[in-house]
Amino acid sequence: MASSSKAKKKTVRLASGRKRARQDVKLNAANTALRSKFRTVVKNVQKAVVAGDKTKAAELFKTAQQVIDSVADKGIFHKNKAARHKSRLSAKIKALAA
Repeated sequence: MASSSKAKKKTVRLASGRKRARQDVKLNAANTALRSKFRTVVKNVQKAVVAGDKTKAAELFKTAQQVIDSVADKGIFHKNKAARHKSRLSAKIKALAA
């Protein structure tokens, strides 16, 4: 029997389980949107750094910090991962001055 695990979803019988499945769809969508926003703000800062625009990069980094922190606060990423991203972006922006 060679069937993949995602081949067929079983329907949940219990009402509480069905409700949980409905909630999971909404939570998954919200988490996906936040993860996408996180990637976008990081990419925007990196593009500004590559372009060599320090003022724009610093401005974008300010907004990126808020997004990164909010994603970490919601538990989508670990706080250390958020700190690592902020640290690396900050170092890239500081390197532009030199």
